[in-house]
Amino acid sequence: MNKAILGTKIGMTQIFDENGKVIPVTIVLAGPCTVVQKKTVETDGYDAVKVGFGEVKEKNVNKPDKGQFAKADVAVKKYLRELRLDDCSALNVGDEIKADVFAAGDKIDVTGISKGKGFAGPMKRWGLHRGPMAHGSGYHRGSGSMGACSNPGRVMKGKKLPGHMGVVRVTVQNLEVVKVDAENNLILLKGAVPGNKGGLVTIRESIKA
Repeated sequence: MNKAILGTKIGMTQIFDENGKVIPVTIVLAGPCTVVQKKTVETDGYDAVKVGFGEVKEKNVNKPDKGQFAKADVAVKKYLRELRLDDCSALNVGDEIKADVFAAGDKIDVTGISKGKGFAGPMKRWGLHRGPMAHGSGYHRGSGSMGACSNPGRVMKGKKLPGHMGVVRVTVQNLEVVKVDAENNLILLKGAVPGNKGGLVTIRESIKA
């Protein structure tokens, strides 16, 4: 991976290409991200950069993070994340990563925290089939059989049951960059990306392109 950036999801809309075809896009406010720390193979065993993104009041930053920003002599940021890049030689502490590192046509992977759905039943959570909906049936939207009777006499591990749904780390692969507005730090991605509006997303160069 040679390129990556942090951003916040603004929302979805649609644009038209040169042939008049509608393209659904997600708008992401990407960067600028400030390099706070640089890690190397010699000192840390791998190459990476730690970047800060997003405006925040200094009083809302905890002491450990505040110390990292002070050591790098950069303004405090809301988010602090590490990006593992194949080659970090061109980046130094204090440099900014902006939206123009990507261009239209690039293939990227987007990682974010999915929307929370609360407590959900097995049909919604796992896509299970429903039971007969006739009046004589006593089973409609349940989880189905819990297993055998006397042997093994317990519910097997991995049984798909009701529970909390959403709020998990999700990566959508091989999305296409439709347009980059470098002046306003906006990236338009074809299709949907995980998370709520305003949620943090990480855009990386696709590993399977």
